[in-house]
Amino acid sequence: MNGGASSCEPSVRGALHSANIASQELRPPDLHVRWLGRMEFTHGLALQEEIVLKKRDDYSVEDQLLLLEHEPVYTIGRTPDQSSLLDAAHLPHPLFAINRGGQATYHGPGQLMGYPIIDLRGCGQDLHKYLRWLEQLLIDLLAECGIAASRRELLTGVWVGERKIASIGVGVRHWITMHGFALNVSGDLSPFNHIVPCGINNVAMTSMEKETGAAFSVTRVAGSIEKLVLQKIADLRAGPAVSAIGAPCL
Repeated sequence: MNGGASSCEPSVRGALHSANIASQELRPPDLHVRWLGRMEFTHGLALQEEIVLKKRDDYSVEDQLLLLEHEPVYTIGRTPDQSSLLDAAHLPHPLFAINRGGQATYHGPGQLMGYPIIDLRGCGQDLHKYLRWLEQLLIDLLAECGIAASRRELLTGVWVGERKIASIGVGVRHWITMHGFALNVSGDLSPFNHIVPCGINNVAMTSMEKETGAAFSVTRVAGSIEKLVLQKIADLRAGPAVSAIGAPCL
């Protein structure tokens, strides 16, 4: 009796070990949220690329959400049409062309940048669902702050009426996301006047501060979104795909 149990035990352990490894390979990595403070755009981009490369080579590397502010900068996505820059030679801040979709936008102090680096192979490989998840995350955050925000058909991003409060644009490499969202919390919005934000003519940009008349700090809003994203990440990793509404622009 004991001999039979003993001779069987190694194969049982082996099967359980193999099943455990398979389970780990299929389970999406945990999400780690990091607040990085204010950072030059080039440093933030290099950090994203470093994490994406690590995740490409090792599926077990955790998903991350980088939260930060940038020094003033303009960016534009992969497009031959750069008309949204207006007069690119006379922009008041540096310009970077980067690997995301969409037209020109501005980033600077008072704006919360969120760079989710998430392996979509654990989320159904559905880019449209991911974009809608980002939008809903921001809509829910703004609702907690007393701001009624929503989507607009064919226009990716988050809006308060016809005023744009958050822009979204992503890049994807090997199904791993980079770039993400820019939420206007407070501060000077006038740098948007030097471009056509996201290529949308006559768009009005707004902020949490402007909509409420209350003071918001980027650090405080970052803390709120950290709590929310840890609650909502399961929505991205499970459930049916959500239909597309628009094209990404950050």
